Amino acid sequence: METVVQWVRTSWTKQSRGGPAAAHRNKAPTAFPLPLTTPPFVHNVLMRETDDFQPRFELFAGLPDASSDAGVLLRDSDGLLRVQLTVTPFGMPRRWRRPPAVRLARGEWLRWQVNYRFAGTHGGDWTYRLDTLNIANGPAPTDLFLGTPTHHVDERAALR
Repeated sequence: METVVQWVRTSWTKQSRGGPAAAHRNKAPTAFPLPLTTPPFVHNVLMRETDDFQPRFELFAGLPDASSDAGVLLRDSDGLLRVQLTVTPFGMPRRWRRPPAVRLARGEWLRWQVNYRFAGTHGGDWTYRLDTLNIANGPAPTDLFLGTPTHHVDERAALR
């Protein structure tokens, strides 16, 4: 498989929930240029409030690890790439009804977004996270995910 995966994960606290701080957070991109490397690979982009939403990049060869707490299940099926995002069991709100898997033909790509609220540990404040999965079936130019996706799944929910 020539799968190209980009995870963009943005995390924040209640300090970035409203006003100018929220406006700053909302400017965080949901896609970045891809590194020049041979697929398959996973390009992780992490942006946190504590780092003023400056992106940190990680690159891993191969396909994503489906065993992580919020990952993606991939399967080659009759020449199509079957993509199913898995949600973390630790985040709220619970998602009892999930969208079906998306099948990507060669040359197509998908943007799948989901957000969470996490309970603070030891009486701490809530934390929040937006996960954006950008995934392409086949080789991808470095600017592919900066455009309009072939498919888009939006699982974002209202977070209290």
